[in-house]
Amino acid sequence: MNNKLTIYVFIGPPGSGKGSLAGLCVEQLGWKQLSTGNLCRKHISKQTEIGKQIDFAIKSGILVSDSLISTMVEHWLEKSENYGKTIIFDGYPRTVSQVKSLIKWVESNPLDIDLKVIKLSVSDDIVIDRLSHRYICKNSDCQAIYSLSEDEAFHALCIKCTGILMRRKDDEPKSIKERLVVFHQHADAVENLLLQAYFPIITINGEKPQQEVFCEFKQLICVDDK
Repeated sequence: MNNKLTIYVFIGPPGSGKGSLAGLCVEQLGWKQLSTGNLCRKHISKQTEIGKQIDFAIKSGILVSDSLISTMVEHWLEKSENYGKTIIFDGYPRTVSQVKSLIKWVESNPLDIDLKVIKLSVSDDIVIDRLSHRYICKNSDCQAIYSLSEDEAFHALCIKCTGILMRRKDDEPKSIKERLVVFHQHADAVENLLLQAYFPIITINGEKPQQEVFCEFKQLICVDDK
């Protein structure tokens, strides 16, 4: 068994393009993506024990605990099919507590883990504009992301699975601003802790077109297409 595990942690504000960049890496480089948001929704839809706890927290109007999120991520990582792979963390870790859990997991894991951090830098104005036009596939096994006007989304179906497109409640303008406030509250502390743990951070201008961001990413990490 190949005990090597390469992990790229994508950090940046909501709407910075982490999911889009991860999708290109999956499609063109053959990597695997761990989106904590998608994983939460999948657990909820399948009513797993973790999903029930997450669903209860959301319906109760409270934040899903960092410990529960970290447990969910670690359970996913422990699957044997992840060994020998390159994995992208999209949306994890987001808080100091989650970073500490990740560091503890890396240090205690018998695998040979190479972890690097990619930071997508995007202004708040760009984030608000992007998320105001974001729609996702309702299919929990797909959840492809699209940038569409309201009229376009009304007539469109997912081109990957023909699923219905929907807009998340947290992509409404008021929710977007609230999410940005939360992001900025944690961002500096998260970055500092990652650096203290000797995980290098590579910064990319996430305001560029998607393909330009992808090309710059590949150049910075010295990787070729499959």
